[in-house]
Amino acid sequence: MATEGQHAARRVELVEVSPRDGIQNEKVVLSTDDKLELMRRIHTAGLRRAEATSFVSPKRVPQMADAEAVMAGALAEPGHASLIGLVLNQAGFDRARAARCDEINVVVVASETFSRKNQGAGITDMVAAASAILAQSRKAGIKASVTIAAAFGCPFEGEVPAAKVLGLVESLLPARPDEIAFADTIGCGVPTQVRELLAGTQALDAGMPLRCHFHNTRSTALANVLAAVEAGVHALDSSIGGFGGCPFAPAATGNVATEDVVYLLERMGISTGVDLQMLIDTAGWLGDRLGHPPMSGLARAGRFPAAA
Repeated sequence: MATEGQHAARRVELVEVSPRDGIQNEKVVLSTDDKLELMRRIHTAGLRRAEATSFVSPKRVPQMADAEAVMAGALAEPGHASLIGLVLNQAGFDRARAARCDEINVVVVASETFSRKNQGAGITDMVAAASAILAQSRKAGIKASVTIAAAFGCPFEGEVPAAKVLGLVESLLPARPDEIAFADTIGCGVPTQVRELLAGTQALDAGMPLRCHFHNTRSTALANVLAAVEAGVHALDSSIGGFGGCPFAPAATGNVATEDVVYLLERMGISTGVDLQMLIDTAGWLGDRLGHPPMSGLARAGRFPAAA
C-alpha cells in the first residue's frame, strides 16, 4: 500500500464524463448551448480531458443527437480540454474522426449478453471491431483508448470473472491502445476486484496507462477510487454532481462525483489541479437544468474546511 509520502508525490488525472455519461440517461435533454456551457465550466475548473459526446444512434440515445454540433462548438473554444468522443462501431468512429475529436474511446463489453443488448454484437466481433478502430486511429494520429464495460459485473449474467476480463485485455493489447479503462457500469464492484484487474493488467503490460470508471450505485465508488489510486492507476473518470447512468443497464445509477473525488484526493495530498468550489457550483447549475439536485456528498455538505 502506498505511503502518505508517495501519495503526496503523485498526480492523478481526472477525465470529466458529465457531458456524455452524465446526461445520456436523463429525461431532460440538454440544449447544445447548455452542453457547451458545461464544457466551458469544465475547462475553467481545470479539467483537461473530457468525454464530450458519443457518436451513437440518436434513435437509441436521443440525448446525444447533437454530437457533431457539440464537438464543433467545443473545438471552437480557445484552449479547450482534450475532447473525447465515445464510439461503439465503425460508423461511430467515422463520425468521430470527421468531427475532429482529439481522442476516441471505443467500448468492448465483458459480458456476452450485455454486449449484444448494448452494441448488437458479441464479444468476439466487438474485439475485432475495436482492434480495427484502434489501428485506424493510430494511422490518423488520433489518441485512442478502449474501455472494458461491465468489467466488475453484468446486470444480466451476474458475476464477471477477472480471468475473463484479463483475457479481453490480452486480446486487445496487440491493437496497441493508448490507454485501457475498466468500467464498473452497474456500480457493483469492490476494491478487491479493482486491485485484481489492475495488477493483472500490469503483469501483462507494465507500461500500459490504466484508467477506471466507477459508478456509485451501491456506495462503493470512493472505496474503489482509493483502491485504484493505491494500485497505480493514472486516470479516473468522474462526473460533476454524480450524474449519469447507462440507458441499457437496469439500475445503473450515477457516476462517482468529480467534486467528491477531488475532495478525497486533495485531502490525501494527491494533486488534481482542479478548482473544487467551481465543481460544486457547476453541480448545482447542472442540477437546475436537469430538474433534480446533484447526488454528491460535497453538493449536500459543502467543502471542509469551509471556504473563506
